[in-house]
Amino acid sequence: MKIGCVKEIKNNEFRVGLTPDNVRAYVAAGHHVYMEKGAGVGSGFADTEYVEAGASLIDNAADVWHLSDMMIKVKEPLPEEYSLFHEGLILYTYLHLAADKEQMDALLDGKVKAVAYETIQEDRFLPCLAPMSQIAGRLSIQEGAKYLEKRFGGEGILLAGVPGTPKANVVILGGGTVGMNACKIAVGMGANVTILDLNLKRLEELDNMFGAHIQTLVSNDSNVERVVKDADLVIGSVLIPGGSTPKLFKKKYLSEMKNGAVFVDVAIDQGGCGESSHVTTHDDPVYIEDGVVHYCVGNMPGAVPRTSTIALTNATLRYGLLIAGEGLEEASKKSKAIYTGVNCYDGKLTNKNVALAHGYEYAELSDLI
Repeated sequence: MKIGCVKEIKNNEFRVGLTPDNVRAYVAAGHHVYMEKGAGVGSGFADTEYVEAGASLIDNAADVWHLSDMMIKVKEPLPEEYSLFHEGLILYTYLHLAADKEQMDALLDGKVKAVAYETIQEDRFLPCLAPMSQIAGRLSIQEGAKYLEKRFGGEGILLAGVPGTPKANVVILGGGTVGMNACKIAVGMGANVTILDLNLKRLEELDNMFGAHIQTLVSNDSNVERVVKDADLVIGSVLIPGGSTPKLFKKKYLSEMKNGAVFVDVAIDQGGCGESSHVTTHDDPVYIEDGVVHYCVGNMPGAVPRTSTIALTNATLRYGLLIAGEGLEEASKKSKAIYTGVNCYDGKLTNKNVALAHGYEYAELSDLI
């Protein structure tokens, strides 16, 4: 199969879909890999490394799209890339279609076979989302601590405090991979941490992990409203695989919160879990509403591209090799994980949560292949 990988064009997105080691694995399996020149530079991978691994370097992205049977990216295609779609192309990347109707329509119109990293699922685990969730969770505390600084509009509090001063109160909405990793860093920095989740079993697991260092609460409107009033930093880490994120962080809470408190909405890729959230970029990451600093960057792990690229491709490579080796149809029949990753096929929506988010008709993939 002809595999393509282009330079990401999203704002300050320095990750890349393939490392030189990945290229070597595809070439060893009998595939041809086309890399856009400079695609890996932002992650610290030189063009010469890709050539040594067996890739063909191509001068421009359009030619890579045209040549490829399967395009491997990191982030969703942007509107300027839609015209490069061609029927039957396999697109293997993060898509987040529940929050992006324009992209979804373009994929359907182009009859692209779109496989989303974020919906590949094995035994309720999301193996291609997990590494970026780990990074985003850890980054959320790092970024939140920074934007608590007065020069950014924050209240001017040090997360860990010092002897004789109060520590910051950190509230984490959602105890999944993002929430657990945020909790790990916040506890490590010495903050007062409260984490909320609907799942009592998950709360028990978190309690066993962190013990007396955290407070666990069942996530409901009353508990959320009560704890955010005293919060210095709120982390939104709620996820419905493939679907729109529920708005747990209500706009009415803002007026009740501390002036200069910070809200980091890690769920913004799927629409965000805050009613007051809208997507920001690494160039302009924050805005202030009702005195609360909002950080809603849609590609947080892009800030640490070397770590993120290696972590992501460690997870995506094995599924990509199966798709390339068997074709998407046979790979979907052999692997339930890949089956759950297919969001669009031959002009049809094949992910139920995405279809529900937009009120579109849903088609079962098994009826199409």
